[in-house]
Amino acid sequence: MSANTAATTRRYFVPKPSPYPALLSFAIMLLAIGLALRVNGYPAGQWIAWVGLASIVFALVRWLGNVIGESEGGFYHKWEDRSFRLGMIWFIISEVVLFATLFGVLFYERNVSVPWLASLDTHFTPWPHFADAWPTAGPLGKSFATVNPWRIPALNTLLLLSSGATVTRAHHWLKHDRRGALIFWLAATILLGVIFLVLQANEFYEAYTELGLTLGSGVYGATFFALTGLHGFHVTVGVVMLTAILVRIVRGHFDPSHHFAFEAVSWYWHFVDVVWMLLFVFVYWL
Repeated sequence: MSANTAATTRRYFVPKPSPYPALLSFAIMLLAIGLALRVNGYPAGQWIAWVGLASIVFALVRWLGNVIGESEGGFYHKWEDRSFRLGMIWFIISEVVLFATLFGVLFYERNVSVPWLASLDTHFTPWPHFADAWPTAGPLGKSFATVNPWRIPALNTLLLLSSGATVTRAHHWLKHDRRGALIFWLAATILLGVIFLVLQANEFYEAYTELGLTLGSGVYGATFFALTGLHGFHVTVGVVMLTAILVRIVRGHFDPSHHFAFEAVSWYWHFVDVVWMLLFVFVYWL
């Protein structure tokens, strides 16, 4: 019996032992150590961080390459598909918890801590020039201006909402096995994501150079960049994943009944869209 035949007759495919999980763990540790050293003023830290980042990219490319080869080789069937779907669902749930935590921090700062400080004895001032208002720089007292929500943030909202529609359209054509239309709409999704990132980079630049809004602008600045920056990182990851899917489609991968990798990335992209809507309302607008 050949290896392929044996693999397809098993209830669940078990791949050969791989060095990439251990390599990826070691690379993440290097990246964390390097960043910690760099923040504390050790010049060697940046080189350690770069080695860690390069190792992460190498491990992911090689590991995912093996997974793609197994998928295209016919090793995956119903049980593997179910495992992949459950894994992606739990991954997105973990991302929901991460952003929920940061939104919880924003809510606490804005609706609990500042009003509580203002409710203290009228003869007590937490710091000079304290005001019961949001946004606040906290005790740092540095002046800054907030980002106008109806300029770049509103345009980025339109871009991400449009990208959610285009990726859904691409999925529609994939299920109908129309490769040309699939490639067009998926490429449009990637383009919209790239434009979003360019505009967000421009927004951050203006915030630092013109508005005085930085990571050092107290509690508001730190929260603003933590939420929007983390979301921008997720958009970047989404664009990379969509690009990988586009390359696979051009190479002839996927068919109307076997394309979970595309579905997983589209789930992730819709999650990114929803988070941005919450950011626009609670960080930029209100």
